[in-house]
Amino acid sequence: MTTTATPEPRRRNARANRERILAVAQRELGRNPDATIEEIAQATGVVRRTVFGHFPGRPALLEAVAEEASQSLREAVERAGTPDDPPERALARFILAIWPVGDRYRMLIGLARRDLGAERVSEVLAPARNAVTAVLERGQSYGAFHTNVPPPVLSSALEALALSLLESVNSGAWQDDGTATAVTVLTAAGVPAGRAEAELRELSALLASPRTEAADGSSATEAD
Repeated sequence: MTTTATPEPRRRNARANRERILAVAQRELGRNPDATIEEIAQATGVVRRTVFGHFPGRPALLEAVAEEASQSLREAVERAGTPDDPPERALARFILAIWPVGDRYRMLIGLARRDLGAERVSEVLAPARNAVTAVLERGQSYGAFHTNVPPPVLSSALEALALSLLESVNSGAWQDDGTATAVTVLTAAGVPAGRAEAELRELSALLASPRTEAADGSSATEAD
């Protein structure tokens, strides 16, 4: 008696193949922004037809990587949101939260505007831009940041600075875990250098401390 695979295992296999192709595409495009579908298929260990079964062409594959990056960025922005933080700490926390996402998808910087277009890039970055603008608005009202330019304009300038530093990491000219970038962004926003460095030291120590969620929803150290 012959048996056939049930639909659910087939769907699971298809999802696994798609995830593997995306992971390999991310790696290969990071190495070579002009990598072809054939090269990505070979690196994945599948035939070209399998890749085309999920992504009908290179634009569709790049769009899928962009959507994955967008989702990761949205999640990082949500994790970074701490309304009780002073503006300087909120901005530093935000940079540290999104740096791993930017590092993971930094190959998109070189590909984005060329292959996806400026409008799609704006859509991907919108959650981060909105979050930073809100922090800057609050910080300017408290006198924590420069007030000589509007928050959206300052946000764009800080974004360009962070992306430039990320490109330096991408090119191998520099190494950073996000800490130096956060200090640089804070000082560019108007925070004195010494204060920015102290803020990052305190925040890094805070983030390194094991924490549990208390019954009332507040954070507490495990030793409490």
